[in-house]
Amino acid sequence: MAIPPYSPDAFGWQAAGAPQLGTSGLVAEEPEPEPVADGFPGKLAIVTGGATGLGRHIALDFARAGCTVAFCYVPMDGRDVAEMAVLTEMAISAMGCSVLAMQCDVRDPQQVAQFITEAVTRFGPPHFLVNNAGIAHDGAIWRLTDEAWHEVMDTNVTGAFHLTRACAPYFRKQHYGKIVNISAHQAGKPGFGVANYAASKAALEGLTRATAVELGPANVNVNAVAPGFVRTERMAMLPAEVIERAMMNSVLGRLAEPEDVAHVVTFLCSDAARHVTGQVIVVDGGLSLE
Repeated sequence: MAIPPYSPDAFGWQAAGAPQLGTSGLVAEEPEPEPVADGFPGKLAIVTGGATGLGRHIALDFARAGCTVAFCYVPMDGRDVAEMAVLTEMAISAMGCSVLAMQCDVRDPQQVAQFITEAVTRFGPPHFLVNNAGIAHDGAIWRLTDEAWHEVMDTNVTGAFHLTRACAPYFRKQHYGKIVNISAHQAGKPGFGVANYAASKAALEGLTRATAVELGPANVNVNAVAPGFVRTERMAMLPAEVIERAMMNSVLGRLAEPEDVAHVVTFLCSDAARHVTGQVIVVDGGLSLE
């Protein structure tokens, strides 16, 4: 069923739980949604930016829990993203889980609609959404170009909005869903030269809280995870002194491994976190305490 996922009226709902008028003018009962079974096995997890880095580890963590996984990616200069997407797809398949890997620019609502429609056509409606896709174009604010500003904001914030809007009708219809947005510790403690990145992550946290309010009545939990420095491919691009300073300023004296963050994401999507919503979970080893 190729419903435009981003349409707010995709399922003909006037409001969450609002009664509908039948042709006779009598109030028609809205059918009760089928209850969603507890646990992870068989559920569909959508992960943006899931080919590499933290997104890859999040996708693999869902697969280890028995989920079907649909992840998207975009080619990037100087990085073998398409090749890594194939490896990630193969790793998930090797676990015995169904998987969809699809190129999709989260800034483009039509591409997002195609991605979600393809996932739903293959596997049925989604249960989990992780808005992980994000980029950074660092620089002093007086040197930031319009392009650098808009690319970061459009990817990190508007991209998350596009995916949330696309999945919300399915979550509301089945009266179940979990959304986790990947923020960053810079949202609350920015350093020098990250004005666009910090602003985008602060906005993402605001979007998280607002979405939690709007989707809460439909039994949808919406949270964010704010990592500190995570040992991924992108960290290799940072100057050695930045990494050393991050380790020194961490209360635990170490950097995060991708699994440290991925486990928190899947926890927030678990039944154990069913009463947690609208929260930002900081996973930075105590970096923000200094």
